[in-house]
Amino acid sequence: MTDAKEKFSFRKVENFISVGVLIVLSVIPFLEVIIRKVFKTGIPGSSDYVFHAVLWITFVGGMITSREKRHLALTAGLDLLKDPFESWIKTFNAFIAATFSTAFMWSALSFVIIGFDPGRRVGIFPIQLVGAVMPIGFGVIAVRFILGAPEKKALKAIASAGFILGTLFGLSSIVNILYAVLPEVPGFFDTLYDFSYSLTGALSIPFIILLIAAAITGTPIFIILGGFAYMLFSRAMEPLEIISNESYTMLISNTLPAIPLFTIAGFILSESKAGKRFVRLFKAFFGWLPGGLAIMAVLVCTFFTTFTGASGVTILALGALLLVVLVESGRYKEDFSIGLLTSSGSLGLMFPPSLPIIIYGVAAQISIKDMFIGGIIPGLLMMLALIAFAIITALKNKVSTEKFTVKEALGSAKEAVWEILLPVIILASYFGGLTTLVETGAIAVVYAFVVEVFINKDIKLKDLPGVLLKCVPIIGGVLVILALAKGLSYFIIDAEIPMRLTAWVQANIHSKYVFLILLNVALLITGALMDIFSAIMVVVPLIIPLGNLFGIHPVHLGIIFLANLQLGYLTPPVGLNLFLASYRFNRPLGKIARNIMPFFLVLLLTVLLITYVPWFSIGFLK
Repeated sequence: MTDAKEKFSFRKVENFISVGVLIVLSVIPFLEVIIRKVFKTGIPGSSDYVFHAVLWITFVGGMITSREKRHLALTAGLDLLKDPFESWIKTFNAFIAATFSTAFMWSALSFVIIGFDPGRRVGIFPIQLVGAVMPIGFGVIAVRFILGAPEKKALKAIASAGFILGTLFGLSSIVNILYAVLPEVPGFFDTLYDFSYSLTGALSIPFIILLIAAAITGTPIFIILGGFAYMLFSRAMEPLEIISNESYTMLISNTLPAIPLFTIAGFILSESKAGKRFVRLFKAFFGWLPGGLAIMAVLVCTFFTTFTGASGVTILALGALLLVVLVESGRYKEDFSIGLLTSSGSLGLMFPPSLPIIIYGVAAQISIKDMFIGGIIPGLLMMLALIAFAIITALKNKVSTEKFTVKEALGSAKEAVWEILLPVIILASYFGGLTTLVETGAIAVVYAFVVEVFINKDIKLKDLPGVLLKCVPIIGGVLVILALAKGLSYFIIDAEIPMRLTAWVQANIHSKYVFLILLNVALLITGALMDIFSAIMVVVPLIIPLGNLFGIHPVHLGIIFLANLQLGYLTPPVGLNLFLASYRFNRPLGKIARNIMPFFLVLLLTVLLITYVPWFSIGFLK
């Protein structure tokens, strides 16, 4: 068999597994609701299946994300470089990524062998067989980073050296594996074990510096966060299996399955003609107002971002359509339209079932339902602020409006009625206490599937696997970041860094409002340097004790955090919305940044209002 055929076969296996896991993840919680309501019982072992399906989609999804070269990174500026600089930077990134992926592989294998009771099962499957996806996933990812290096032999050899170095870093884990599987091991294995920690300890500071450089040059975020954790644990002579243990514990938590479920529902909507139906709906109902088309664009972006959990999906899926509607109407300039759409792309992150809110609730261990309630008013304020800015601009420029007709309003509502019911069903089932968050996510998936495949018939049944595969890189890319960031979060807490930071703040800052000002500045800088998902896992353990120190309600603190980080989508150097808008609208990055500046300032003022008026976040909590 040729290499091409082997690659193609393995690709098909990955695709088949990922689609199968997503289907299982969606169907089991949905059936659980039906069986519980009808038969007053449940599916035996259903929770175990669902939780470990998340584990599998994380690592199989991570493999696919590596295959597609779509891992989230802190910069997108490599395309601007020319050879030989571009080739050398790509080689450096491949070397760093291969080194730590390999090290993660060995520590994960050790964890699977020695960390699980061999008699434990997930339903009918042995736990060690289920957990094997972790080392396999990291191993495949390491190989793909090497294969992705430039084709020159010397550069490929440098990238391949990462596998050797990663194995040297993983010697302590390899020794643990041998002790577990062999009846007798030679005494010099202890020497290898000590050598491994001596090596990683001696190289910890140089490699932490290299990881910082790698972050700037575009190495994936999960490698950076996991690499920091690996070197810090090595330097502290702590077991490296802790990283894998924390990843596993994170991924099988009660609420985490909601992340892939709501992402699937959002992608089914974005791959259908739901976007066009909502454009028509909001245009019919709001087009007669001053700035009506701009209001329509803000509302459509908010709706789609709420369900996909990723503002980038909204910009990529609907950006071109909305830009045509705004510009070709002859009422809005292109610069204004691009700035509005880019800024609106992240508004939905404050509304249920927002993925960042779910992740924050998991990380901070507070009620996700309370976080959902707390985000509604702040989210509305940010949305209304952009709408108000659009209306003022329209009035200033004397932009003409659409004519309102009852016939068009009713026709558009009838056409979009099934999609309109989706948020109603979600809010009623979850906030009404009928279903858990995960079950609500499963209901959203099944509902979106039935509506778009069988009722609206926008998606053919045979095309559904392709739709599911499109969301895998986002699901896998986000979850693998969360998994490895959890290890770093554990080290931060174990090293008592939050306690030391709290003691310093208590000694030097005495005003709650001074603290809030400094918190805003710190979070805006964080948003400019980190994506929202990794920031939640790394920064939240640091700010929670500080919030407690000044008596800030946990939900209010969470909304402050998310509102500030939401602005990070619009700030360089990370500014993911800037990069995606530059790609989607085919405009230079600098021009996009200038276009969004007025909208950024409007949102910034709103964030400050949310920060200093707690009622907006906690006024409706019981």
